[in-house]
Parts: sequence; C-alpha cells; structure tokens
Amino acid sequence: MHHFVIKALTFALAGGLLSTPLSPTPAAPKVTFTIGIQSDVDSTNPFTGIVVEAYETYALMYDYLTTSSAKDVSPQPSLAESYSEAPDKKSWTYKIRSGVKWSDGQPLTARDAAYTFNRIIDGDFEQTNYGNYVVNIDKAEATDDTTLVLHVKQPTPIMERLAVPILPEHVWKDVDGDAVKSYANEPQNGQPVVGSGPFQLVERRKGQYLRFAANKNYWRGAPKFDELVFRVFTNADAEAQALVRGEIDFAYDLQSNVFNSLKDKPGVTTRSSEYSGFNEIAFNTGAALADGTPIGDGHEALKNKQVRLAISHAIDRRTLVDRVLNGHGSPGDTFIPPVYPLLHYTPPAPQNFDLAKANQLLDAAGYPKKADGTRFALRLFARQESQDSQSTAEFVKSWLKEIGIDVTVKVMSEDTLTEVIGQGDYDMFEWGWVVEPDPDYQMSVFTCGKRSYKDGDAIYADLSDSFYCNPAYDELYEQQAGETDQAKRAELAKRMQQLVYDDAAYAITYYYNDLVAYRSDRWTGFTPQPDPDGSLLFQYGVHSYLTMAPVTATEKPQAASSGGVNGGLIGGIVAGVVVLAGAAFLVTRRRSSVSADDRE
Repeated sequence: MHHFVIKALTFALAGGLLSTPLSPTPAAPKVTFTIGIQSDVDSTNPFTGIVVEAYETYALMYDYLTTSSAKDVSPQPSLAESYSEAPDKKSWTYKIRSGVKWSDGQPLTARDAAYTFNRIIDGDFEQTNYGNYVVNIDKAEATDDTTLVLHVKQPTPIMERLAVPILPEHVWKDVDGDAVKSYANEPQNGQPVVGSGPFQLVERRKGQYLRFAANKNYWRGAPKFDELVFRVFTNADAEAQALVRGEIDFAYDLQSNVFNSLKDKPGVTTRSSEYSGFNEIAFNTGAALADGTPIGDGHEALKNKQVRLAISHAIDRRTLVDRVLNGHGSPGDTFIPPVYPLLHYTPPAPQNFDLAKANQLLDAAGYPKKADGTRFALRLFARQESQDSQSTAEFVKSWLKEIGIDVTVKVMSEDTLTEVIGQGDYDMFEWGWVVEPDPDYQMSVFTCGKRSYKDGDAIYADLSDSFYCNPAYDELYEQQAGETDQAKRAELAKRMQQLVYDDAAYAITYYYNDLVAYRSDRWTGFTPQPDPDGSLLFQYGVHSYLTMAPVTATEKPQAASSGGVNGGLIGGIVAGVVVLAGAAFLVTRRRSSVSADDRE
C-alpha cells in the first residue's frame, strides 16, 4: 500500500490566471493510519471474540448506548443522547439519537438496540461475552424509533456502563443461535460489514491485517483520515522495526526491552501509561461445566487450595516486574488493578515470595518430596504471541523447581490456548485481563455459572478460565449486582477480591503499563484517557480515532509530556511548486509503506 500527499498550486501571472490549461487534478489519495499489533483479532463477531484487539474493532464498527469520558473515564452519553432511571427503579429509558444510519443506508433505531439486548437476554451462546450486562434485565422494548426501555428485575448499578455493541437487526436476524457460533462477520463479496461506528471493516486477512474505511457520515463527525489498518506482527522486534522504517504509525503492546530500544529513535515517541490490565498464572482449580459435571485433565493437586497458595508464594513478583517488565509495572495481588483506587483491594496478608513457606504448605498438604527431590509434575502453557508470557513461564518453572514441582513449559497460540482452557485440558497457564471501569464483567469471571457449558455433544468455553466456584463468592456477586450505593458496592467488590485471593484461583503476577510508541513526526491530536497521562489508543471509547490527524506542513512536533500525541502525514508531506516561463509544475514525494499483505 502506498500513501501519497499531493498539493497543487496555480499561480497567477501578470494579474491573470495562467492561460495554459492544467491536466485534471488526480483524485486525492487515501490517508491511512496503520497500527501494529502482535495478537491478531480472534473474531470480528462480537459474540465470539475475547482478546483486547477484537474489542477495539467492535468499538470502531458499532455504537454503544454510553461511553466513558476521555478525561476521567466517567460514564457519558453516546448513541443514547440521554438516559434515566424510572422513579419506581423498575426500568431505564434511553433516548436514541435520531438520524443515525447504518453504513448500508438503513436507519438505526431503538428497535435495533432492543433486538440486540433481547438477543443476549434470550440467547445462550450470546451470553458468553455480554450476559453479565443483562443479568438484571428482564426485557428490552422500543416504544418508538428513538426510545429504548430496559426493564430490570431490581435496581442495578451497571445501567450507565452497558458495554454492548448495538447490532443491525436486518443483518443479524438471519444469523440464528447455532450459526452465530461460527459466524465470521467479515466482508463478503466486496461488501463491508454493516455497522454504525466511525469505521467500516472492508477487508480481513487472518494473521495479516484488518483494513477499515472511515465512515464519512459518522454522527459524531468523520475521522480526519481515510483508512485504518491493523497490521499483525509475529513479534515485538519486527513491529518496532516497522515503526522505525515508517511502515506503521503506531506500535501497540510492546515488550519493555523493545519499548526501551525505541526511546531515542528519530521521529518516534514512546509512552508508558498506567493501565487497567493485569497478568496471572491461572490454575485449573477443578474443571467442570456450569452444572458441576467434571471435565478436562487438570492435575488433582491443584484442587487443593494449599497447593495453589504454595505456588503463589513461590512466585517472585518483584523480579518479574524488574526482569520481564523492566520496571514498567507493579507487583500484582488482586483482580481489580490499583488504577481504580476506590475498588482495588490490598490484602493485609500478602502472598509474598517465600520458598520456605511454600515448601511447608506442600508438606502439610500431603505432597512430600520424593528421593529425587520432586513432589509432582505440572504443565504450564505460555502464549506464542508474547515474549513476556514465555519469559514469565521460565521464571516460574525455575522457582517451582525449588519447591519440588517439575514444570514443563509449552508455548502455544492464543487461539489454541483458548480452546484448551475451555475444555479444561491444562494445569496452569499464563495470560491476563483488562478490567473495565465498571468491574462487573471481571467479577463475573469467577462465578460458578461462567464455567464451560455443553451444547449437544460440544463443550464451549465461557468466561471462567480457572473454573473457580465458591457459593459465598456467587452470593456476593449477586449482592453487588443490585447495589446502587457505590461505597457499599465497593466494599462488596473488595470482599470478593479477598475471597479469590485467599482461595488462590489465580496467582496474579503484575499490573503492567501500557507501552506504546508512535510516529510523532507524522500524527497529532490524540486524546489520552484518562487525561493527561492515560492510554492513547485501546481506550474505553473511540476518542483518539476522532481527534487524531496528520500534521500539516507548518506544524511542529509538540513535547510528548503535554499528553497529546504529535505526528505528521502518513504519506510524507511534501509539495513543491516551480514556476518557469509562465508554466506551473506539480512536484510530489511519496513515502512507500510495506503493502498490507507483506507480513513480518
């Protein structure tokens, strides 16, 4: 793919226009912003995707009732221009903006929103990603084209943060409950995916790239560039080199060593922001379906909480932060990160690195060391797409050897690992989560009902990846789901974090920073979330995509510390005009970018 920026000037001579006719001006070339990612989008179907990169595409393709403000992540209107709770607290009414259209020209109405919510409420597979948002909603009703009413079973605190993409009924009604499981939701026969967001998906090559066209009729205003490309890389080094060479404009999810190597590169700015993500070593606490039927082949020892606690005590989290993250993060403990200080819980009795205590716990649990110094063997799965994941696994392997646990590390793709987890065929794995401003989704991960389920003869993964099941936790989850007093809800959330921490469903390793780099000589106008030092892309909302723009020829890069990202034209802006003997000459320069199907 090549990007061109052309500027033509016609000069007047002797008070009149040039008499020599000019050739027709070529059509303006597309201005493209290219983002490097290392984890491919697992699915552009909102009901099946689970990775962060997939949720970024849903936000680009579809509208949501509400969004989170760029300034402080507080809830604010979006597709719903206003919303309110009924005096009897039995319903919420959302006023849908009038005049919004789907990309195929059909009007978007409250009926599409009602269809989307009812499909989740009445569905099975559809509840995997969005069931926690509708757990207290009885039904959705469109009383007219601009009025959506969500009837609730009890007061609920999540109604301002329903992170559910609104889908076009006229498209999705033809995709039934069985077909949705394998529905790709990708462009067909040259036709883009129908959506209402700021971009349309026009092309997808799995493992290579996704290409989006700007929605010039977007109701919040069209993006200031024409095309958005997510280009998939096999490793961070290749992604970083592509940024340096100018083949991409933004490098996402960088490993810390690669991030540090980019700090002084010409035209490149690096940014480390506190983030809402954590990584963990997850344990197979006893894989089972939601109804309690055992599945999988997890090691029996991991059903014992004391064994899991011993492993947690054998993990040196400070070393992981220093050696894996190069200091760009902090040691982890509970599943709501400290970026949310009102909700994060710091345990009074932390599971600190203590090999002696780990050995004592294992002895007491009935797993003494044998003559060869080992107790038992476990499998630990790491992710092919992440060097940090693989490095963490090797550190954990070495520490567990010190307490007599023989660990075999196996690296696999995230797609494969997702399937393996859903079937319960693992002992431990390394991965992580990104926690939303409202933590209900993350809290739902640990409920008994979010374990895998069976449909026919097939087993399907739900959100639970540790198969943790504790009735006391479920009771607290139900209480918080109906608690509208935010202080009381925060206390419930902290009690839930304490339970999961004490039961060691996870050994949370660290909270990582958002490490990115971008071409600050070509682009400007990004909107950080939260202001001023938050993330620039992969936000809760599409803020930066609507404010970022190519730098004009007269603009100068600004200091990165200002909180805004600066840059220049993706095509390399150069235009010259030479006037000779009454004739105007058009001069152009282009920057060649690696074509989107040339994957590294």
